[in-house]
Amino acid sequence: YFLVLSDPHQRAIYDTLGVQGLQTEGWQIVQRTKTPQEIREEYELLLKEKEERRIQQRTNPKGTITIGVNATDLFETYDFDTGFPVIEISAMSISQSVEAPLDASDSLTLNGSIATQNGTGGGNINCSWKKVVSAKSWLEGGIGAGNGLVLNLKGFRTLSKYSFGTLQTSFHFMESTVSPGLELMLARQLARNTAGYLTVKGGSSSSVNTMIVHDTEKGHFVAGLQFGIQRSFFTISYTRKLEDEGRLKGSIKFGLFGAIVEYGCQKKVSKNSTVGAAMILGVPSGVTLKLKITRANQTFLFPIMLSEELIPSAVFYGTAAPILGWFILKVLYIDPYHERQKRRETEKLKEANAQRIAERRKEALIAVIILS
Repeated sequence: YFLVLSDPHQRAIYDTLGVQGLQTEGWQIVQRTKTPQEIREEYELLLKEKEERRIQQRTNPKGTITIGVNATDLFETYDFDTGFPVIEISAMSISQSVEAPLDASDSLTLNGSIATQNGTGGGNINCSWKKVVSAKSWLEGGIGAGNGLVLNLKGFRTLSKYSFGTLQTSFHFMESTVSPGLELMLARQLARNTAGYLTVKGGSSSSVNTMIVHDTEKGHFVAGLQFGIQRSFFTISYTRKLEDEGRLKGSIKFGLFGAIVEYGCQKKVSKNSTVGAAMILGVPSGVTLKLKITRANQTFLFPIMLSEELIPSAVFYGTAAPILGWFILKVLYIDPYHERQKRRETEKLKEANAQRIAERRKEALIAVIILS
């Protein structure tokens, strides 16, 4: 305690927070000009962040809410006129998952979902257990119920310094039949920022898929090719990473089912909130505007069906509406929010500087008294 009491900075911490305050994990480097009040506030902030991280790591809750909207009456004309256009919610789904770590190598995950569309719906619940066998491999087994009983087993293994693989098998029990499934995925790093993936699926939806991913600080490129019984297609997409934590994305996908062109953007509006919009133009799927809002680990999706065919007016308004909405949101909420944050930080800094100046004046006065 002699070293603590003889050091003015540590003495201020000890007088303010006690012995626990000396255990400064996460803020070992602290300016000596900080006052006891600043030390207390920073210490309480670190404790709060540490508790939030602990709760987040123990549960890791994730949720997704999807609300499908049918707005085709706005752009499509019919032989009979019903008056005002009707915009209705055609589908809705909710999914949620929670993790429960059992120890350093075991964890339990519980997830469930419900969905409804055009008056009919269903749901399922799944429970899985994950075991980390070693630094190179883990196993995961699960059981689910919904439209029949589902059993699955998945394993991961690092094959070499630049490659890894997963093997997954499942059994779906429906009435008097059993539908088995098998999936094998192999991945290898081809270059510094490039990786290749090969996925083979067996069962009712057998397919072979190969994909190349190139990721850099400025962009993310993906090209994939799939051959399957139900669906065969080729896809290519590119995401441009902007400096202000925004992203621009464009993709093309075509195959035996038709073709889809998608373009959109995503922007981070605060520390834990992100908004995004994308236009999906497809043949024969039509025109869809997809809005996305992410808050922490919760995601809200709003796919809005504008037309069942490629109508120029639907494409134009579907593209212009999110842009206009973004500028309105920016002017009415984002900019004022950032201004309030800046003013709050400025006022806090002024108070800290005033308190620091007062402390220095007090120290100078004490020094003058001692010297005199």
